[in-house]
Amino acid sequence: MSVILYGISNCDTVRKARRWLKEHGIDYQFHDLRQDGLDAAKLEYWNSKAGWEILLNKRGTSWRQLAAQVRDNIDEQSALDQMLLNPTLIKRPVLEYKNQVHVGFDTDRYTKLFG
Repeated sequence: MSVILYGISNCDTVRKARRWLKEHGIDYQFHDLRQDGLDAAKLEYWNSKAGWEILLNKRGTSWRQLAAQVRDNIDEQSALDQMLLNPTLIKRPVLEYKNQVHVGFDTDRYTKLFG
């Protein structure tokens, strides 16, 4: 069972997901987007599975720090470009499991997923 959790180590939601996985005895690999980076192919894969609108975190500080012109004219390509430049724009965590991509952390969803 290959489980990869992508996020940023100091993110509270990522910490909750990691704690949940550990408490439920699920082996996983952690990939820190800030330290380990993100390539275009991986982001395109996530986009094909989840969609850029789901991936783009419009609630965080990184989004608010973007120029208004960028925020007001965001589309798929510009969103992907911005997420590659600044992975903190990605909603966290991103979980890859069984050829699926799950964005964000929800205990009920993780419980169903790992049953």
